[in-house]
Amino acid sequence: MSAWSPPRLILASRSASRRAMLDAARVPYAAIPADVDERAVEASLEDAAPGEIAEALAVAKAAALAPAHPDALVLGSDSLVAVEGRRFDKPGSREQAAEHLRFFSGKVMELHSGAAIVKGVGVKGKGCEWSHAALARLHVRDLSDAFVESYLAAEWPEIGNCAGAFRIEAMGVQLFDHIEGDQFTVLGMPLLPVLGALRELGVIEA
Repeated sequence: MSAWSPPRLILASRSASRRAMLDAARVPYAAIPADVDERAVEASLEDAAPGEIAEALAVAKAAALAPAHPDALVLGSDSLVAVEGRRFDKPGSREQAAEHLRFFSGKVMELHSGAAIVKGVGVKGKGCEWSHAALARLHVRDLSDAFVESYLAAEWPEIGNCAGAFRIEAMGVQLFDHIEGDQFTVLGMPLLPVLGALRELGVIEA
């Protein structure tokens, strides 16, 4: 009997937290960042719900790499933050991060994390084997101006690539009173559903 040989998995992301999740779960993969115009994808889905947009961004990232890797399954993931119905992109500057944080103060942040697996064959945007979006609600405490300044002094520029201007695994945990939702969704990828899909697709053993 031949040894079990799983399909190759590529993570279409440069995110350290997503890599850390797969590493901890002992999932074999290669990480290759995807070049996707996220703002264009969002603009094309302007009237869609935030969860749908996060899922579409995940599909777009996976699909961008898939044609160049016909022997692989490509996993894309993305997160989107909404507060009081307003969507927030990654902050483009420290000043914008401060504006975001002051707006978030005392409010509930909805964090939508999407994931998708695309076959590495076919036309770009086709061949999506699986996709999913999960929601976490993060209750932001009242943030003083002094805290916002000390927080940014410690966390900028690292949080410039983070939706919501925080890293939950770092000082960002101090932004919140409590959180509804699992830690993986907050970290940027709904890991348990992803693992279920990887089992179904033969990437990891069932």
